[in-house]
Amino acid sequence: MSASSGRFTGLFPIRYTVMVLCVVGTIVGLGAAVAWGYWWWLLPVVLGGLAVIGLLDLRQTRHAVLRNYPVIGHMRFMLEYIRPEIRQYFIEGDHENLPFSRAQRSLVYQRSKGVSDSRPFGTLLDVSAPGYEWVNHSMLPTKLASQDFRVWIGGTPGQPLPGAEVCTQPYHASVFNISAMSFGALSANAVLALNLGARTGGFAHDTGEGSISKYHREHGGDLIWQIASGYFGCRNPDGTFSDEKFVENARDPQVKMIELKLSQGAKPGHGGMLLGAKVTPEIAAARGIPVGKDCISPPSHSAFSTPLELMHFIGRLRRLSGGKPVGIKLCIGHPWEWFAMVKAMLETDITPDFIVVDGAEGGTGAAPVEFTDHVGVPLQEGLILVHNTLVGVKLRERIKIGAAAKVITAFDIARMMALGADWCNAGRGFMLALGCIQAQTCHTGFCPTGVTTQDSLRQQALVVPDKAARVANFHRNTMHALMELVQAAGLHQPGEITAHHIVRRINDAEVHLLSQLIMQVRPGALLGSLHRQHRVFRLFWPLAKADSFQIAPPPLVPSAPKTSLAAQAAQRAKTEGAALSDSE
Repeated sequence: MSASSGRFTGLFPIRYTVMVLCVVGTIVGLGAAVAWGYWWWLLPVVLGGLAVIGLLDLRQTRHAVLRNYPVIGHMRFMLEYIRPEIRQYFIEGDHENLPFSRAQRSLVYQRSKGVSDSRPFGTLLDVSAPGYEWVNHSMLPTKLASQDFRVWIGGTPGQPLPGAEVCTQPYHASVFNISAMSFGALSANAVLALNLGARTGGFAHDTGEGSISKYHREHGGDLIWQIASGYFGCRNPDGTFSDEKFVENARDPQVKMIELKLSQGAKPGHGGMLLGAKVTPEIAAARGIPVGKDCISPPSHSAFSTPLELMHFIGRLRRLSGGKPVGIKLCIGHPWEWFAMVKAMLETDITPDFIVVDGAEGGTGAAPVEFTDHVGVPLQEGLILVHNTLVGVKLRERIKIGAAAKVITAFDIARMMALGADWCNAGRGFMLALGCIQAQTCHTGFCPTGVTTQDSLRQQALVVPDKAARVANFHRNTMHALMELVQAAGLHQPGEITAHHIVRRINDAEVHLLSQLIMQVRPGALLGSLHRQHRVFRLFWPLAKADSFQIAPPPLVPSAPKTSLAAQAAQRAKTEGAALSDSE
């Protein structure tokens, strides 16, 4: 830059050019308007308005960008505001996960609309990339009569499962259902469409912790009633659990199962609060809370504080419901807390009829970034741990397992079943079927498609009969794709899929069956010596106790009596590892 140009920019910064041009244009425009009138008045009005904005930008103290770049600096904020849409429509690749790729979203849209989802010219995936997975097919494919795959939860009619406080009203559930999403988080029209779609397709609709609204009841689709720490729909005025109010909802024939939520993948270990301004009369009626007052969901339950009390509470819910299946939903955290629950099952002989394992991949619920990105166990690891623990104590036959986290295709369902699930739930997949475009504005109230808003005008964009048909189509076509996978593998039902059927690429020259890569425990193995078990069991199973969620102190190391629990556990693992090496 020359010295003369440097002096010029010092006297008149180039970044002010747009604002100055607006001022000049205003003056010129006024002259033109006086001379020629009519539409010429628009020029000084528009440019004058921009000039005023520029002067205000120079005087404001909040945004440094606007002080340095008056008028034109607003372009930054405009582009930033529409950045997600620009990326989604023009830049994003077909297989970039944010959190669902364009290819995944397109698949849901096609299946929900009944449009062919076949693709020519081969896969777009890199089959040589580490982590690529596939299902091995059979030389003798099967031919199945139906794609209506179902699983009995809570035993079978007339044959209750063993144990105390048994289920007497088992439920024959689809292997693919709508995951927990509350009215309030979803719009009224979204709930109506989901429930009508569930009734049409013959699958279940989880209410979410916001309880049962009138919109859940209108079409009569099967409900899984979720109860969380706020006890919405079954609470006393002080927020504690109410037997009487629970019975009123639980014995409704439309309610097929009761799900006690301990934690969720979106924000495990985190409570929540619905601001009073959002507590409308409809939401208040569904949750049993006062209109217009802040509604708090505590991080933990008040009805129990130990694993033993939890099992007795499950038995109490089953008894009060008239014998309906009662289960729990959780995202795995501290392994000893999960082990403590299993030990409480063994001690009380009371078991949940089902366990829904949620993954830390998150879901429809908005959460702090730290929780979304760094809290909780991902679905694969959580599911493997839950399944193997129950196998290891011979309780797996009494408890069905559901999986929920980024399940959207038939392969996702098959893979979860290979890891130990009996069925899968999807939340975001069914939201996409409703017309969600993944704008990620769910928590703002400005959902562009009317799925996650309480704005009555925005909701009108979601036409219930049309979207309900799409929900049913998505389920039906996904089940058809699952049937074709099962047939190709030479099997007769999805429950036969195991980790031996899934193959994963490790590197360019190495692939392994999933069964070679994941933990597998033999039936009853945890009831005896832990000598040859996976390290997580050797280390944490002895530290878990049925009467507390807290870790039980291991025997102190004599040479270090003040060693922390973590250090003691590490020392224990090291000692056991050395013993294992010696024995081998």
